[in-house]
Amino acid sequence: KQVCLEAGISQSSLMEQFYSGPAADTAVQQFQTAPFTEPPDPKTCSPGEYLEYYIFPVLLPGMAELLHQAEKEKCFERKRTKFIACDFLTEWLYNKNPKREDQPFTEFFSIPFVKDWLKDHPRPPIPLSLLLSEEEASIIIQSFWRGYRVRCDSEIQELRQWQKQLREEKNIFKRVEEFWAKQEAK
Repeated sequence: KQVCLEAGISQSSLMEQFYSGPAADTAVQQFQTAPFTEPPDPKTCSPGEYLEYYIFPVLLPGMAELLHQAEKEKCFERKRTKFIACDFLTEWLYNKNPKREDQPFTEFFSIPFVKDWLKDHPRPPIPLSLLLSEEEASIIIQSFWRGYRVRCDSEIQELRQWQKQLREEKNIFKRVEEFWAKQEAK
């Protein structure tokens, strides 16, 4: 907040930039109009200058893209989602790095330092409830409910009871054991 005030940017205009359509472009333009004619020396400049010149022009477009992706993933509508903001921002920053300008897009789990980290620190699997779409989840819930309602039907209960008694009376496993005992005795 202090850096924004020093740069002559109000907090409301900064929030407006994040939530507008092409927020990434406006955020970059705002910080490129900083009062610097040439880049300050990163080793001797003040923390505010360093943030304004080296960090914000790179980070703010990524944060804007993060907010747009979070909105697509419905993060503002639900408590839990499969969207991991740190993963998205890491992938975005890695792929937008000027040193990788002519290289193809790299997915998060294919980034070398991410692979190395996950070897030593594996993640738990994402719960099925977060992986399913709303349609898939509703089909599973509806099929379970239909099955439950059918099993509650009195005729089905009677049939299940009859099958249980039949299994107990015939006791197939015991008969198979007796058969093989007789066969071995011969």
